[in-house]
Parts: sequence; C-alpha cells; structure tokens
Amino acid sequence: MPPGRSRQANAVHSEFALIRRLRAQAAQPDPQVIKGIGDDTAVIKTSSTEWTLITTDLLAEGVHFDPATSSFRDIGYRAAIANLSDIAAMGGTPRFMLVSIAIPPTCSQAQIEQLYRGMTQAGAPYHVRLIGGDTSASKTGLFLNITLTGVVKPRQALLRSAARVGDLIYVTGTLGDSRAGLDLLTSRRRPKLRPIHTRFLLARHHRPSARIAEGLWLVKQGLAGAAIDLSDGLTGDLRHICEESGVGVEIVAGSLPISPACRAYAMARGLAPQQIALQGGEDYELLFTVSRRMQPRFERLIGKSGFRMTCIGSITPKASGLRLRTDPGTTQPLPLTSYEHFLRPT
Repeated sequence: MPPGRSRQANAVHSEFALIRRLRAQAAQPDPQVIKGIGDDTAVIKTSSTEWTLITTDLLAEGVHFDPATSSFRDIGYRAAIANLSDIAAMGGTPRFMLVSIAIPPTCSQAQIEQLYRGMTQAGAPYHVRLIGGDTSASKTGLFLNITLTGVVKPRQALLRSAARVGDLIYVTGTLGDSRAGLDLLTSRRRPKLRPIHTRFLLARHHRPSARIAEGLWLVKQGLAGAAIDLSDGLTGDLRHICEESGVGVEIVAGSLPISPACRAYAMARGLAPQQIALQGGEDYELLFTVSRRMQPRFERLIGKSGFRMTCIGSITPKASGLRLRTDPGTTQPLPLTSYEHFLRPT
C-alpha cells in the first residue's frame, strides 16, 4: 500500500457502480451471448430451439442469513429460491443446479445436510437436479454459492431493457412481507400480532415462492415487456429497469399490494404500510411492464389465470426520473431505500 493511503481509500463504496465498471471491462461481442451482465440471468444462444439461462448468487453468513434466526434447511431453501426467481423473471424453465460451499468449523455435517435438503426441496416442484459444485473450508463463516441454469424459447426471454414510455407496471403477489418477517425475527421487542399474521410473515421470509408459473404464463401470453424479480427491494429493482431501458417511472403509493398481515405489522410499528412495501427486499415477486393499449386484454387474462397481479404505476420519460405519487396530482422523488452492498453510513 503506498505511503499515506488508507485502507478506507481502497474500499468499494457502491455495489452497482462496481458492477457497471466490471460490465464495461468485460464487454466483448460474442454471437452466442444474447445477454450478459445487466439482467437477472445471462442468456446464451445454444440451439435453434432453446436458449440457455445462467444465474448465480453468493450468500454470506452475517450478510444474507443468520443461523441464529433461520434453520439450515430454511437457509438452503431461500438460497435456491433466489436463483429460481431469477429464472422466473426471464420467463424461463429452471433445469440444473450447482452448489459451492465454504464450511466453517462451527457447522456440523447434519447441518450441512439440512442445508442441501432445503435447496433440493425448493427445486423439486420444477424438477431441478443438483449436478455438481465444490466444497471448501472457511475460517470466518458459512458461504454458499448456487449456480442455476434454465431454458427459454429463442427471442422470448423477458429482459430488463424492454420497458417503453407509456407502459404500465405490474407486480405479482404482495410486497413487504419478507421484510416484516425479518424484522419480527431480529427485533428485540416483537410487536403484538395475531398468530395467523405472525406465521404468515415468518413463512414469507423463511419460505418465499419463486414465481416460475407466473413467468412462464407471461411468456405464453406474449404481452409482457420488461421484467425483473424483486430481490433488492421495489425501489432498487425499479432503478435497474429504468437504467437498462433508459426510462423513468411513476409509482402510485396507494396501489401497492400489501397483505393484511403486513398492514397489521405496520400498524403495530407505527409505520406506513407503503413504506415497508417500498423498502422490503427478498419478496421474490415479479415486476413487469405491459403496453397500455394491451391493458384491457391483459386484465381479462389475469382474471382467468388465478394469479394475483396488480398495476402499481407507469413508465415515464427518462427526464422525469423516478417518482412516487402519494395523492392525486402530488408526486415526490421515489426514495431509493433498497439494500445495497458496500454502502456505509454517512
């Protein structure tokens, strides 16, 4: 280290700025690479009948999970869902899983076996096969990395870059539940909720769903434009859509789908339910766009599908930025409150 230069000066300060720099550094045209860095998965042209999707996620103890609040089986389950959700966001079908793991001396063989049972349980409904990986020792905690492959028909992958001005924004399911569940697990003073609400929120955190069926349905209908899964949180993932598509966004706070359990939690905490919905991460719902002129047809199809999909806003010109409408005619900048690695308090 050069004299007078601190370790802090060398620190990484922004996850997404780092990704942008690495993306530029790695940019090399390849006819097989349909989509590289910058989406939920890479998209590789592997045959004339299907393209391959590849995604990977690294989870670190103390950052992504805490064995004190989650069982090893739940940790493995959530880790697999994070990858399955990436495949869902592309409208793909998951296929094969590889797992690399670094194990500290504090973990037992039984715990690691439970971890793997959780991963395979999450993939079982989609016939995902575990086909390999790597194992290592760790001196500082448990590290888990999953790589998942999937397939999609040529030119049918749902990309973050396909949003257009005027499109409507939809989300599946409800928002903020996982965040509320995590807060229940980690709070020293747990608010008093009805048991049914507590169980729901904890389940939404420990055992989230990958919206594979919804993603496949969106591809089949051919009406969705851009898509992303809500892993970092609504505000952060909206930013990804806007950056990749070169657009702005306006979200209607009163339209955010919020479960009765999350509303009860917000009331007990003295918080606005919309605040939790905007900030919460790891719901693994899908956010996607639909052309405004196709909305009537799309709404009719939703009614027949059995899926819960809610319109929460619209795509605007890039110059408008990211906005939140709180009352008719009243907007404010959309606060970017989602989780980001490396950020330090200022």
